[in-house]
Amino acid sequence: MAKDGEKGEWKEYIWNPRTREFLGRTASSWGLILLFYLIFYIFLAGLFALTMYVMLQTLDDHKPTWQDRLSTPGMVIRPRTDDSLEIVYNIQNTESWDMYAQALDKFLSPYNNSIQAQKNHECTPDQYFQQEDSGDVKNNPKRSCQFNRTILEDCSGITDRYYGYQEGKPCIIIKLNRVIGMLPGKDRQAPYVTCGAKREDTDKIGQLVYYPPNGTFNLMYYPYYGKKAQVNYSQPLVAVKFLNITVNEDINIECKINANNFPGGNDRDKFAGRVSFKLRINTNN
Repeated sequence: MAKDGEKGEWKEYIWNPRTREFLGRTASSWGLILLFYLIFYIFLAGLFALTMYVMLQTLDDHKPTWQDRLSTPGMVIRPRTDDSLEIVYNIQNTESWDMYAQALDKFLSPYNNSIQAQKNHECTPDQYFQQEDSGDVKNNPKRSCQFNRTILEDCSGITDRYYGYQEGKPCIIIKLNRVIGMLPGKDRQAPYVTCGAKREDTDKIGQLVYYPPNGTFNLMYYPYYGKKAQVNYSQPLVAVKFLNITVNEDINIECKINANNFPGGNDRDKFAGRVSFKLRINTNN
């Protein structure tokens, strides 16, 4: 009997025909609750939308409002065929070095002189190419300076389609990470790249030659205004050619950027402004 009584109570709780209540509430009570929550959530959605709208009004589509970046930009090298920072090949094995030449061809194709002449501006060297906005009037899209592939001379892939790899004199291309608004160097002194072997390999690296001369990043390519503001921006490059590096041995190399307004070291990232990689050229079959 107790079980029948409990069952009857549950049935009556779900639907009470005498009071016409469903789950303990009448239709009007359920209607008021649903109306309250509907209004409540519409209010929350409206408040969220208003907050997002106000926040978006403070943002610039072409430039981030806040930038949390290191004072010294990072560096990367090309060619890179995978995630590892090492270039290893055998002169006698064409396939082992041809992939590096192809990677450089693909990377440098946007720097062909004909493409640069169509898209970019011929700037005045050794001075910043600044294009400021006029008050609230945005000076967009902004022009970009030409960086012609021929500037890299022997490492351009034009005079030597194999970039020296077939001779054991490989070229490495270096670029700085893009940083919006960065002005590297002061008093018209352009930043420049230097490369050298790690301490244990100092006597193995041999002679290096840089393109452009002295491994400089000309000031005319700065400041960078962002991907949307400078659609055709071409990052400046520096090429390093290894003329007589020791073969059949691992050579650990570090390249770094030098500028008179970059700090010498960084506590947050010891690798800021530098890149390390391994180079090994084998001559054995």
